[in-house]
This record gives sequence, structure tokens and C-alpha cells, in this order.
Amino acid sequence: MANIKKGDLVQVISGRTQARGGDRGKQGKVIEVLVEHNRVIVEGVNYVQKHMRVGQSSRGTKTGGIETVEAPIHISNVAVVDPSTKKPTRVGHRVETVTKNGVTKTVRVRYAKKSGKDL
Repeated sequence: MANIKKGDLVQVISGRTQARGGDRGKQGKVIEVLVEHNRVIVEGVNYVQKHMRVGQSSRGTKTGGIETVEAPIHISNVAVVDPSTKKPTRVGHRVETVTKNGVTKTVRVRYAKKSGKDL
């Protein structure tokens, strides 16, 4: 089971501080997880300018120019935010038994190590 998943609230824990133009300390939601590259794309973090080729859409409008998009950041540079304290925490896994409609199942659950709350 992965520590960071799509939709998690994460905080950047390394890099340049915001006072020096970096993203350390910023929090955002995970848009996409790139498993094969060990990277995540976080909403509002690591903006880069991308130059797109000018073209035409089917309606005749011009497309392209300079766009600002989020670039991937390495998964080791972000930490999951604890839902109770709103501070970064490590992620643990535990096995729980869940009974639903008379059927018992064992399910792995992610939890915040600092507070013990489920993610």
C-alpha cells in the first residue's frame, strides 16, 4: 500500500523557503502520482512556465503561448499532513477487521503516526 495517494493533502518539506522564492512549507492536494518515477504533482506547488506551440482549435481560436503548470516533485520531498494538527506526519499501516452486511473482511488502513487518526 502506498504512503501517498491521489487526493491526499501533503506539505513540501525540503527545498528553498518561501522567503527565498521556493515552495518549502506549502500545502496542497496531490493531483497525480507518477509511480514509475517516484514523483507526485501537487496543486499549487512547483510552478513552471511551459511554452506551447501556437495552433488552431476546431472553432478557429488560437491556442498555445506560455502556460504556467505544476511540475512533478520527488515523493521524498513531501509529507502527508495530519488531519487533526495540520502538520506533516509519517504514515503507518494497520490491519482492521470490518463487518459489512454480515461479511467480515480484513482491511489495511493508513493512519497518521503522530495522532493515530485514519487517513
